[in-house]
Amino acid sequence: MPYEAVIGLEIHIQLLTNSKAYSSDSAEYGGLPNTHVSAITLAHPGTLPKHNKMVIEKAVTLGLALNCEITRFNQFDRKNYFYADLPKGYQITQDKTPICRGGFVKVKLSDGSEKKINITRIHMEEDSGKSMHDQDLADTLVDYNRAGVPLVELVSEPELRSAEEAYQYVSEIRKLVRYLGICDGNMEEGSMRCDANVSIRPIGSTEFGTKVEIKNMNSISNVKRAIESEVIRQTEMTEKGEVFYSETRGFNALKGNTFSLRSKEAANDYRYFPEPDLPPFVVSEEYIQKVKEVMPALPEHLYLQLKNEFGLSDYDALTITDDKYLAEFYISITKHSQNYKAAANWTLGAIKSHLNETATDIINFKLNPSAIADIIQLIDKGQLSNTAAAQLVFPEMLKSIDKSALQISEALNVIQSNDTNFIGQLIQDVLSKYPEKVTEYKEGKKGLLGLFVGEVMKASKGKADPKMVNSEMIKALE
Repeated sequence: MPYEAVIGLEIHIQLLTNSKAYSSDSAEYGGLPNTHVSAITLAHPGTLPKHNKMVIEKAVTLGLALNCEITRFNQFDRKNYFYADLPKGYQITQDKTPICRGGFVKVKLSDGSEKKINITRIHMEEDSGKSMHDQDLADTLVDYNRAGVPLVELVSEPELRSAEEAYQYVSEIRKLVRYLGICDGNMEEGSMRCDANVSIRPIGSTEFGTKVEIKNMNSISNVKRAIESEVIRQTEMTEKGEVFYSETRGFNALKGNTFSLRSKEAANDYRYFPEPDLPPFVVSEEYIQKVKEVMPALPEHLYLQLKNEFGLSDYDALTITDDKYLAEFYISITKHSQNYKAAANWTLGAIKSHLNETATDIINFKLNPSAIADIIQLIDKGQLSNTAAAQLVFPEMLKSIDKSALQISEALNVIQSNDTNFIGQLIQDVLSKYPEKVTEYKEGKKGLLGLFVGEVMKASKGKADPKMVNSEMIKALE
């Protein structure tokens, strides 16, 4: 019997704030264990949490970007469960009044199609600490630095039907939060984590199967691999008539399979009730409009601009907008050069190759966008060949960032000549060298034109303008 997967994702997004969700403790990543804590983080008696306005602003920003309805009246709730790395013994979260409801994400699939995935809710909450089981032979050590760090949890509808769709969905969310500047999206550091709810059912059925939750996958590729593995496991067990139960599972990245962690909790296990120490707050229409006014350009809007206004191909526009900072660099080039296609070629070609080879990112790229525009301008004027620009001038500019493209081109003696007398003399020298080939050309072997042009370019040491050489050569031959 053919089955289909039914997948819903829960993405935990750590917000880029200076302080924690309900205290003034630092939310910075990477401090020494237990250095970003205070009496509030450690839940000492008599301490009280307080609202962090930046958490609310970033949650509203994400909701607006995802076309969500913003909840006006908000309150926090206590989610009661005990983890060793959660000092209070409960988590402050939102249960009944998530700050965002509805909304959707559009994902592009490998076959070129587009699918809209609806969102159930986005709510604010705090992170737990970190338990370390491999630092001491006898005991588990706990680092509370991350306890209280602000999160939003984005919950999708169970509308994903394959591991590939899940992969594209998480990729799209990561790209969006980076554009919005609300999260760095570094899954390896835990600032974005994904849980997947996976079940299978016969194709055509509308009933949900037994759901299994896969927890805390730390890369987009692992999300894809874990879902693929779990779908296979559930399908094989179903085919054999074996029964499996709703549970929480982990993913072993080395073995490529999921493994059981614990039975799945039900909502009533958490005993939600309103957080008595935090007053409710109201999000006004005026506040929402202020957030809209300062929101940056979204990747989808920028993608459409590059396609429709700049005339780029679908591939170029997608690849450039995949990275916020690469897109910003490209846009900066176009402010100095109207040759949008050439700017895209340099961004995705020589620049990106250099970044890959040196294992750096565009933020640390040495050259200014205007310097790339200068190279393009020299090429457009016929003063510099594409080959000389990419192979000689560009590498030298990376070494001497204080010199212009023209200065380096002149120093390397690669400025192309438009002198017809100079080019004409080279053409005559080449034709005199190959009289038999000239005869063959005149007898119909027009393909020999490339040989003649190549010889002239070689003789000019790349300084002759190829277009002029081509046209002058045809005149000389005919």
